[in-house]
Amino acid sequence: MIGLISATAAGAAARDRLAVAWPDRTRVYDGPVKDAVRRAFAECEQLVCFLATGAVVRLIAPLLGDKASDPGVVCVDESGRFAVSLVGGHGGANELAREIGELLGAEPVVTTATDAVGVPGLDTLGFPVEGDVAAVSRALLDGEPVALRAELDWPLPPLRVGAEGSYVIRLTDRLAEPAEREVVLRPPSLVVGVGASKGAPADEVLGLVESALRDAGLSPASLAELATVDAKADEPGIVEAAARLGVPLVTHSAEELAAVEVPNPSDAPLAAVGTPSVAEAAALVRGGELLVPKRKSERADGQPAMATCAVVRRPGRGRLAVVGLGPGARDLLTPRAKAELQGASVLVGLDQYVDQIRDLLRPGTRILESGLGAEEERARTAVAEARKGQTVALIGSGDAGVYAMASPALAEASDDIDVIGVPGVTAALAAAAILGAPLGHDHVSISLSDLHTPWEVIERRVRAAAEADIVVTFYNPRSRGRDWQLPKALAILAEHRTATTPVGVVRNASRPDESSRLTTLGSLDPATVDMMTVVTVGNTATRDIAGRMVTPRGYRWQASQEGPR
Repeated sequence: MIGLISATAAGAAARDRLAVAWPDRTRVYDGPVKDAVRRAFAECEQLVCFLATGAVVRLIAPLLGDKASDPGVVCVDESGRFAVSLVGGHGGANELAREIGELLGAEPVVTTATDAVGVPGLDTLGFPVEGDVAAVSRALLDGEPVALRAELDWPLPPLRVGAEGSYVIRLTDRLAEPAEREVVLRPPSLVVGVGASKGAPADEVLGLVESALRDAGLSPASLAELATVDAKADEPGIVEAAARLGVPLVTHSAEELAAVEVPNPSDAPLAAVGTPSVAEAAALVRGGELLVPKRKSERADGQPAMATCAVVRRPGRGRLAVVGLGPGARDLLTPRAKAELQGASVLVGLDQYVDQIRDLLRPGTRILESGLGAEEERARTAVAEARKGQTVALIGSGDAGVYAMASPALAEASDDIDVIGVPGVTAALAAAAILGAPLGHDHVSISLSDLHTPWEVIERRVRAAAEADIVVTFYNPRSRGRDWQLPKALAILAEHRTATTPVGVVRNASRPDESSRLTTLGSLDPATVDMMTVVTVGNTATRDIAGRMVTPRGYRWQASQEGPR
């Protein structure tokens, strides 16, 4: 919950805007400001104070305890110009300041050193972290050599690290005390499968899990989940053990577990719940390396064990984001695309597209760029890097799924990596916005490049669009070595549309050298078109209205029967 505190009418107005926008996230604290701050500080995860920064500093100073547990505090001036992340930047205050900035039109002010220079904070990676975080973070900021010692593959954001250094970031799920100048990151790589008899005590289940990890030299901080069979989803001892360990309890059907090959099957669970293995099968069902085979609990009273467990290390799944950069203008790059670029440890792309967004990449991002014609190679490279456990961004212009990199990448990928598509503004949409509203009714995009598609197929598609009276946007219309396809396509359209049909021509849409013109099907000179151009040909209803290309939603011009727009 976010506590909202104000002292004046102006502050209350801004406060109320947040309260209306985030009704489920916020709570307004009224009354004397000092009391309101004290109550909100004790009850909320974050505070937003519409007060002077100095006043907030004095109010919260006696309340501060530990940065790991103190709520994040953001100050917003009464005119709503600035949102200052004051306390708990890595605990969410920095991001909250940015959110407030977007909502109120304020400038977020973030002074956390790592955020200010684009270096991920080691305590913001989503892993438990141990050791000398301050010293290693300072080394990263100062550009001192920092070594990454990764004992397992796991996706990480870009970090300025190498093979050697006087400071060390160690990525491990094993029990290890951080050395001097060392930080230990604990990835959630361990899964413990658990079986239990009805009524098994939580202490017995918990003691078994903890001893299994300890005896194997594994850190409980890397425990991702407890897993068991569906029939034990409500077994109190297992449920309580998971809660006390602070991990989710994940269950699987007996049929699913019975199909898992295990080293120690047993008739007892087969008779009880329908699978010859619970602990080992539940741990292995999603794959991984069996580190601790099935073991039983030991009871001080000498009675039979009531719990079993097995421990598996699951490999980190690499992540591939296929990112559309939009048509070129920075303000048409989506926030989601920007976030993916800044979170990628490896960037793969066409050299000219990499140049467009190079300044957005965080220090330490590994860039793999290549030239035109290497699309399949880039797709293979991106998938191969993700399979190594990397966080990869594969970039393309416009929308990466439209005549771009998503198709070859997904054809190469399999279910051993996570693949995320990030949509972008296409060249057709950017050109349409410049021209007016040419895509107001049914429309189709057709690439005239016959490098990947035989001309016979392209011609058949153009003819079908012409006969169906559909607005057509031509991609890749003409190049130096391919100059006859556009005239041929226009001739096919001219068989079904008049010479006065509006045609929009946009070159380098949204870029500094953008140019556009509205002409007609009979007047367009194909020689004025190149590969950087998008050509949009209207249908029989498209009109030139005040120099804008408009295709009505219905075929009754200015008399649509479709109701409200």
